[in-house]
Amino acid sequence: MDLKEMYGGENRQITDGNYDQALAVKCINGTFVGKKTEHTIAFKGIPFVGEQPVGKNRWKAPVPYVPNDGVYEAYYNAKTCSQAPGDIAAEYVQGEDCLCLNIWRADDATTQKKPVMVWIHGGAYEVGGTADPNYECHNFVEENPDVIVVCVGYRLGVLGFFHLSHLSDGNDYPDAQNLGLMDQVMALKWVHENIAAFGGDPDNVTIWGESAGAGCCTMLPLVNGAQKYFKRVIAQSGTVGQTRSAEEAIRFTDELMKELGCKTVADLQKVSVEELVETWGRLYGLFQVLGIRTAPERDGKILPLEPWKEYANGAAKDIVFLQGCNKDEFNTFVPPFGVEGFTEWGKQRLEENLARFTDEEKALVKSFCQSVEGESYEPYSRVFGQMLFIVPQIRLSEEQTKAGGKSYTYYFTVESILPIIKAGHAIEVSTLFKHPEDTCFSGRAFDETFAKTLRKMWVQFAKTGNPSLTADLSPDGKAKEWPLYDLKDKQVMVLDEQDIHPAKESDLKIVDWERTYFLTNYYMP
Repeated sequence: MDLKEMYGGENRQITDGNYDQALAVKCINGTFVGKKTEHTIAFKGIPFVGEQPVGKNRWKAPVPYVPNDGVYEAYYNAKTCSQAPGDIAAEYVQGEDCLCLNIWRADDATTQKKPVMVWIHGGAYEVGGTADPNYECHNFVEENPDVIVVCVGYRLGVLGFFHLSHLSDGNDYPDAQNLGLMDQVMALKWVHENIAAFGGDPDNVTIWGESAGAGCCTMLPLVNGAQKYFKRVIAQSGTVGQTRSAEEAIRFTDELMKELGCKTVADLQKVSVEELVETWGRLYGLFQVLGIRTAPERDGKILPLEPWKEYANGAAKDIVFLQGCNKDEFNTFVPPFGVEGFTEWGKQRLEENLARFTDEEKALVKSFCQSVEGESYEPYSRVFGQMLFIVPQIRLSEEQTKAGGKSYTYYFTVESILPIIKAGHAIEVSTLFKHPEDTCFSGRAFDETFAKTLRKMWVQFAKTGNPSLTADLSPDGKAKEWPLYDLKDKQVMVLDEQDIHPAKESDLKIVDWERTYFLTNYYMP
């Protein structure tokens, strides 16, 4: 597939009637014409809002889409949400006018409505986008023509998660702290109301994400009115633990305002988007300083003040989850900064966190770090991996199960051949999208049968709500029975390259229940 062709253009309105009607789908807000490659039709850059969030709409709630009888190309990706450099999506055209989605479906004669998988990309809530070649779903749908895949864009960083209501003129921007989530709800509404025209089943939608995308997928069940748009969640290395308080959000807003010399939202509106994201990146950027400061806010309005309590009380018990974590999550963040740089970051960030803990909690965390053997970076990669990704993922299974809900939980153990990373964060993503050529984190393509099995389990979950595979469905001809997480044995599915198998958490020692489980009460590190 020619990636330049897939990413190098701008969709335009078709006014001369010159288009292939077999590739056109009529939606509420327009008729969109896709492109067919092999057996798959892709529709790219479809807007799911009535007006893009530019000008007067900056930091405002997404504008609902309206009926439109026009015909439009859906050949090319929309713009990547403006962001600081580092992520591959940032290499494509950027802009604030980024609220669009992509759809892939098989070109077949099937009349039965197909399950829909809606991908919400990761990137620490500040980078990433639908233009990332990893999220080109042609290969995935060619292999799995019985599902439809949607990939949505949303506002990021200072544009999508930025507290403003405390400022003198901030009352006019009551949603700025969680606009990214609101964008996703609007996208899901569009899918619910339009996907049937593409052959999808609006009553069988699975939301699916990794890292920040997974975090969003676990927050959306708690957003009023969102649950009606989906019935299942796939969350890879992300939970409601990736949220911040209003106090934390305000602190970072005020520091950015000071750096920019702004005092009001009116002042901020005069700042170019390029300067906004450059300044945020310089202060807190993921690729610049491993900031990890951007996150949705527990504002008591869009998100509850105590998300864990909501899960414990059964807020999502009717939604089935497939979710889990990787064995060495935080190792992925070491190589970009080097062992010395990461170790220094770890020392400073740990001290910052210890200041929040009780004396007993400080002693527990210090004991945990002292028990980690290895190089200088490893105590920090282990403790932050536990705090940000691993323990919250297990807690999600715990709370969901206690409340009477279902969680199929995994533990990914396949290792990279690159130094340090091991089974690090995001190592599985390119495999799940069937892009073996992308070896950024893995250094190699994973075993083909293992890779196909992963994709088949994900698809089976989206179709049925259970990722287990019978022998006739399993690529290696052997049944894969995936047990639900339970409170007694705490069973998880070990995703090992040579042996996918269930195991007890106590045998794997995924979580240090005494010394790190409490860290989830502090949310973001």
